Amino acid sequence: MISDLSRLRNIGISAHIDSGKTTLTERILFYTKRIHAIHDVKGKDGVGAKMDSMDLERERGITIQSAATYCGWANHHINIIDTPGHVDFTIEVERALRVLDGAILVLCAVAGVQSQSLTVDRQMRRYGVPRIAFVNKCDRAGANPLRARDQLREKLNLNPVLLQLPIGLEDKFEGIVDLIKMKSFRFEGANGEKIIEGDIPETMAAEAQKAREELLDSLSMFSDELTEAMLEEKVTEELVKKALRQATIKLQVVPVMMGSAYKNKAVQLLLDAVTYYLPAPPDVENQAVDLEKDEAKLTLATDPEKPLVMLAFKLEDGRYGQLSYLRVYQGTVVKGKEITNTRTGKRHKVGRLVRMHADEMEDIDTAAAGDIIAMFGVDCNSGDTFTDGTLSVAMTSMHVPEAVIALTVSPKDNKAQVNMSKALKRFTKEDPTFRVSSDPETGETIIHGMGELHLDVYIERMKREYAAEVTTSPPRVAYRETITRRVDYNYTHKKQTGGSGQYGKVAGYFEPCDLPYEFGDEIVGGSVPKEFIPSVDKGFRSMLAKGLVIQAPVVGVRAVLNDGAAHAVDSSDIAFQEAARGAWRESYHKAGPQILEPLMKVAVEGPSEFQGGVVGLLMQRRGIIAGTTESEGFCRVEAEVPLAEMFGFSTALRSATQGKAEFTMEFSRYAPVPGAIAEELIKKHKDELAKKGK
Repeated sequence: MISDLSRLRNIGISAHIDSGKTTLTERILFYTKRIHAIHDVKGKDGVGAKMDSMDLERERGITIQSAATYCGWANHHINIIDTPGHVDFTIEVERALRVLDGAILVLCAVAGVQSQSLTVDRQMRRYGVPRIAFVNKCDRAGANPLRARDQLREKLNLNPVLLQLPIGLEDKFEGIVDLIKMKSFRFEGANGEKIIEGDIPETMAAEAQKAREELLDSLSMFSDELTEAMLEEKVTEELVKKALRQATIKLQVVPVMMGSAYKNKAVQLLLDAVTYYLPAPPDVENQAVDLEKDEAKLTLATDPEKPLVMLAFKLEDGRYGQLSYLRVYQGTVVKGKEITNTRTGKRHKVGRLVRMHADEMEDIDTAAAGDIIAMFGVDCNSGDTFTDGTLSVAMTSMHVPEAVIALTVSPKDNKAQVNMSKALKRFTKEDPTFRVSSDPETGETIIHGMGELHLDVYIERMKREYAAEVTTSPPRVAYRETITRRVDYNYTHKKQTGGSGQYGKVAGYFEPCDLPYEFGDEIVGGSVPKEFIPSVDKGFRSMLAKGLVIQAPVVGVRAVLNDGAAHAVDSSDIAFQEAARGAWRESYHKAGPQILEPLMKVAVEGPSEFQGGVVGLLMQRRGIIAGTTESEGFCRVEAEVPLAEMFGFSTALRSATQGKAEFTMEFSRYAPVPGAIAEELIKKHKDELAKKGK
């Protein structure tokens, strides 16, 4: 158990995809002696990075699940969560930042602030997470770490302060100049483990002096003590570090460091900065809500002696059952003791506590406030709060974005059916952004997610982890049919098969109406006996489920009965139902049937520079633009677009806006399908019937 909480750091490593997060974590683990050899992310050597433990991650060279580990550096214990960069796995970043005290925002020295950097920054702001910016890949052609620093100010509205300058860039990148110590650092040895401290190169002396003055000026805005020391010319290294730590924790500045994780340069100095500038658990205020006092805010103390409060922020289906990742906010959790889930009120015994190292684990007996651990054998949901039973509190929930894309999945055989349902049950429990629903009309299983890659990964995992072979297709659009003009009907149903027969005659008219269906009884003089009038209504209703054009449900019809005839012996409930169905079949095509399609209300938000592209994209998809608004460099475009045209829209929107725009979609109304598309739908329906041999 960690006794000195001031020496504990809980940090996340977040960035745009391909900025080098996992490579950086790999180097951190190597320098802190958690691993003894460095492996590449792409797994060229057949091993792959330690934190990418899933086969899919190693094959694709991307992080899919956030992975937790811990290490020691300069007498500090550091819990690290390496998060994915791809926008489809944004929930992994969301729940990691929810429980972390500080973060490293990794930027590429060539690309600077990219689209996912904006998303990650929004998430860090949402949970008030202080961060250090690490400008990685200074060895690459086109590297410009100072431009990346400027973009932090311009694009993210942060207050970056430069702590280092690069010695050379691109293929001449040798090391860095530390502006606090005013020394140069070079990294030698097979893996950059030898740190050579020296004087600043003469050619850089003036530049370094100017950059140091800028650093001190920026910090003096937030520290009177430093301002006084500057006036008296008594600035010490300790004083600068103290001012920088205070300003970083209060989110007033973002320290900017640089290096190359892949080339093993300057990672150790970043680790030093994590211990110097990022908060320890007692430096952060964590709030819960008191369930007994109308959800009043309650500030938790990072104190091992107080009543236990911890949050399950991530679940995994491990080899030994459910593995729940937990952040302990207050108190101490002990193996063998009982804990209470405040959502369900159930008590559970703590069976096995572990510290995670990617996919490996180390058993522990206790964990105290501020720590991040995992627990086996307790059935709970992501976001559940656990206490020792003396408190009734819940941690505030995390933000879960809405799913934007859907696919229909169907199993290839019975075995796959069983395995698919097991897989879907597990995935929906683990990932709040992955949802499963059933189409009430077709009975098909539909999965919803954050993007095409998100769903691709889950389909691939079904095959690999559950041997569930499934076929996928876009979900069927819920078309409807209606009629466009009034038509009269007059139909007699007669059947004689020995004994009593069947007889029923109905007459009246069908006409369009605003309600889904309406029945009108205009019988005068009892031509149709009262007891059979509901039978006629029932017969018409039975025809609404499948129209006669493409077998879509029928809406907007008023069926009026105004005449008919009955037989004293042969008339019955069934006879009049059949008479109504016959009248419907005979008259439907004369009433000008029309196919209707669902129109969606679509709102796209993104930088104003992409407004023209977004409008063009919506209009290509038969969208009708309802309006556009613009403010502070961002625009919102609202439109009505047919649902049939929205499949694949998220991918197209990302391509058109460099991933910087997002959209929401909800049902608006039904509208007639254009003639050419109606013909296509009718042809497709006939082809399907022909295939089934109907």
